[in-house]
Amino acid sequence: MTPSTTHAALGPDFFDLVQPARFPTHILRHRDRRAAASVGLDGLSDAAWLDHFGRFQPLPGSLEQPLALRYHGHQFRHYNPDLGDGRGFLFAQVFDDEGRLMDLGTKGSGTTPWSRAGDGRLTLKGGVREVLASTMLEALGVDTSRSFSLVETGESLRRHDEPSPTRGAVLVRLSHSHIRIGSFQRFAALQQPENVTRLLEHTIRHYMPALWQDDLATRAHAFVDQVGRNTARLAAQYMAAGFVHGVLNTDNINVTGESFDYGPWRFLPHYDAQFTAAYFDENGLYAYGRQPDAILWNLVRLAECFLPIADQAALQEAIEAWPKHFHAELDAALLARLGRNQASPDQDRALAAAWWRWLAASKAPFEQAFFDIRAGRPCPDLAVQDLLDAYPLAPVTQWFARPAPPTLLIEEVEALWAPIAEQDDWAAFHAKLEAIDAMRQAYSLSPRERAGVRTDAA
Repeated sequence: MTPSTTHAALGPDFFDLVQPARFPTHILRHRDRRAAASVGLDGLSDAAWLDHFGRFQPLPGSLEQPLALRYHGHQFRHYNPDLGDGRGFLFAQVFDDEGRLMDLGTKGSGTTPWSRAGDGRLTLKGGVREVLASTMLEALGVDTSRSFSLVETGESLRRHDEPSPTRGAVLVRLSHSHIRIGSFQRFAALQQPENVTRLLEHTIRHYMPALWQDDLATRAHAFVDQVGRNTARLAAQYMAAGFVHGVLNTDNINVTGESFDYGPWRFLPHYDAQFTAAYFDENGLYAYGRQPDAILWNLVRLAECFLPIADQAALQEAIEAWPKHFHAELDAALLARLGRNQASPDQDRALAAAWWRWLAASKAPFEQAFFDIRAGRPCPDLAVQDLLDAYPLAPVTQWFARPAPPTLLIEEVEALWAPIAEQDDWAAFHAKLEAIDAMRQAYSLSPRERAGVRTDAA
């Protein structure tokens, strides 16, 4: 393990020092061994693991005390200045095996100055859902945080939106930063341009060093342009995965373009642009088909933070380039999911358009359709099949001889939770994770396994 205290150097304007909650018990329910190996923590015993990720004893050389991060955000396009880490904190920072600075952040670790009326806790069901979502998204090629650890805490929690009392848990995520669009919005709203600049320079130096320019205005423009490219990639990956995040607020958009924070998520049963994940999204603001527009809207809010220090025309240029980046990333993500190599921009666009039209018209099961094409099975639509025939099919494994891929539709998630809630039976949950991991290996779609996809250091 190579530890870091990088975020602490920003100073007290950016976070609050907090204490973790003390829990009655600590039962290890999930441990991502691949993620642990990537940061040199795979050698920890279960007891040591619980000490660090259940009791939050500091990792040697990293943060001595957890940091509750400060940020604002637009929530369903209404500005909220009362946000911040209300049930989580930045526990530690480490470098991964690619030399990237990574955060170990929590969810459900107790109250902070930003908890408002909340109890700072996480339900076990919420933790299980996040493990499932992040594991599936990684398998489908989405750049996502990893559910590093899930520990049941022995607490009984009350929630208005699920049967209560319910079991409590604490989750640890492994993420490529927790710097959000809302992190910049906070200092812009407080009229602290010096802290906007300080956060900009920190982010570029540690996450996008190739962007560094001596001129501040040029630096800000390059940063907004890069965040645009990162978020365009994220939006494209969501669409290709058939995923609906549910809460694409500015405080939930990471500037590195890494997806995180899974609350009311859903996967599509079949293509439906109006499909929503959150029951409270009454107007479908974050529906499946509106996710690209939502992410672009958030990027505009980021650009606004730099108006005092950057050229407005240059910032506008970065905004206007976003649709081009998104469509290029969407074509690439779609072809990767279909197991095809890119041909030419015109051919790729024609195939993508035909595929989406066919999915919409046929109402074919979303994940099954991609799985069948990847397995080399004929597509029922001859026009799409003719286009596909022009692309070589990437080598596939015997795994694709299976009749169906693992999916995570809402009824399946509920079926996985039922035996945990009723008999403390985790067998189906672990079997599902094993099936998803087998799919990940067959698809080989992890963003860090797909050369040329990542752009945050370009």
